[in-house]
Amino acid sequence: MPIASRTWQCLTRQALPPHVRQLQWHRPKPRHNFGSYQLRFQSTTSTSTIPSTASRDVRSLFTRLKNLFLGTTIGFSLILGYYYVTDTRASIHEWLVIPCLRHFYPDAEDAHDFGNRALKALYSFGFHPRERGYNDAKGDLAVEVFGHTLQNPIGTSGGIDKHCDIPDALLAAGAAIVEIGGVTAEPQHGNEKPRVWRIPSQNALVNRYGLNSEGADHVAMRLRQRVREFAYHMGFGINEEAEQRVLDGEAGVPPGSLQEGKLVAVQVAKNKWTSESDIEATKRDYVYCVDSLAKYADIVVVNVSSPNTPGLRGLQKTEPLTDILTAVVGAARKVKRKTPPAVMVKISPDEDGEDDVRGICDAVWDSGVDGLIVGNTTKRRPDPVPSGYILSQQEQRLLLEQGGYSGPQTFGRTVALVKRYRKILDDRSYSVPRDMESSPSSAPSVKEAETPTFSTIGTAVQAPEVTQPPTTDKEIEETVKRDAQHLKPDTPEADAESKNQSLFRIPE
Repeated sequence: MPIASRTWQCLTRQALPPHVRQLQWHRPKPRHNFGSYQLRFQSTTSTSTIPSTASRDVRSLFTRLKNLFLGTTIGFSLILGYYYVTDTRASIHEWLVIPCLRHFYPDAEDAHDFGNRALKALYSFGFHPRERGYNDAKGDLAVEVFGHTLQNPIGTSGGIDKHCDIPDALLAAGAAIVEIGGVTAEPQHGNEKPRVWRIPSQNALVNRYGLNSEGADHVAMRLRQRVREFAYHMGFGINEEAEQRVLDGEAGVPPGSLQEGKLVAVQVAKNKWTSESDIEATKRDYVYCVDSLAKYADIVVVNVSSPNTPGLRGLQKTEPLTDILTAVVGAARKVKRKTPPAVMVKISPDEDGEDDVRGICDAVWDSGVDGLIVGNTTKRRPDPVPSGYILSQQEQRLLLEQGGYSGPQTFGRTVALVKRYRKILDDRSYSVPRDMESSPSSAPSVKEAETPTFSTIGTAVQAPEVTQPPTTDKEIEETVKRDAQHLKPDTPEADAESKNQSLFRIPE
């Protein structure tokens, strides 16, 4: 047989170990004009292609350690990122979230709506911003309001959560008082859009929402559902009886906020089409809101000062305001609950004449309202800050829009107005005859708070209770003991700590 047409083995298959290659000759397919031969190695195992057992173990161990390191790093990064992003003090909210909202939502109302929807969704999954830790362990920020000791004197104003979408999310963010609303008796759309504008250089807003509301019944349904879910988690059940147990205080928390050391206020207002000259119809709007919402609130806020509802501020005159507040107080006292909610009235900062202020104080005193909120947004346009700052043409144009202005520039005037109301109410409390002390319609029934509570756009002032100074030795001793509990020890350490604290000066 010709050599070119045969394949021969150098050694027999039986003579070779399994791991030794077999050498064969073969003739490949010709690629040139002449024949050529090449060697082909054929084997089922190879020491050059299969790593040794030790090498394979080392590589496997290295891969496992690498995966463990990467997995641990990713896990810790996610945990730390979660704690950072969900902390209200994280700078990412100010320097990333807010600029992104302003970029993607040039209209302020669209940004507001998206922010509320996002916060509601995040809260449902537990990813909402919250105040972590307890930075006021010594209780320096604690303040007593309507018999409740609040964690701090900070509150959110009405308008942030108009329809009771995110009360718990706002409470979790750290505010001690959250105001829902304004809520009208029947649903109304408010004014035409656009109706909210930003003044970025002043950290201010101009709005003319016009009390857009889903109506008292709709908001009451959400508040009722919130209370019943809380009752279910407390083990009371989810029916009407369980709801009533929570409202009567059996859960040990305020029936509005459902959290210790915090309160929820519900702001009520009349509908736009209800004429302010028809006092009886106006009273019916307010009373209907109170009947529907008051039992789910710790505080009922009567709004008679919105600058965006025609004729509403006319209700701040003494006679109509007294009639309205008296009707609201009477309805609140009839709420089916062991402890009725407090009643406050939100007034305008623009009615600051002496006669206006005294007339409002007379209405507050005669109706038995528990306190004032000073004040709502203003129709005035304060000078820009810092002094001499020139606004851009766009911001100057936005300032001409009709609506209420809110921003830090109003703080000084608001505090000054609060002092005036505080002084008049205090003077009135000490001038009331002794035989009128027991009359519930002659004096508010809440304790005096020496420190007013500040909200985002104003200040809440509690009307003082008519009391007489202690006369007996026992009363004096009890008063001294009570005051001593609130005093810090006079030690060098306490004095040094006090000097190191930052100061916040309230304008004179």
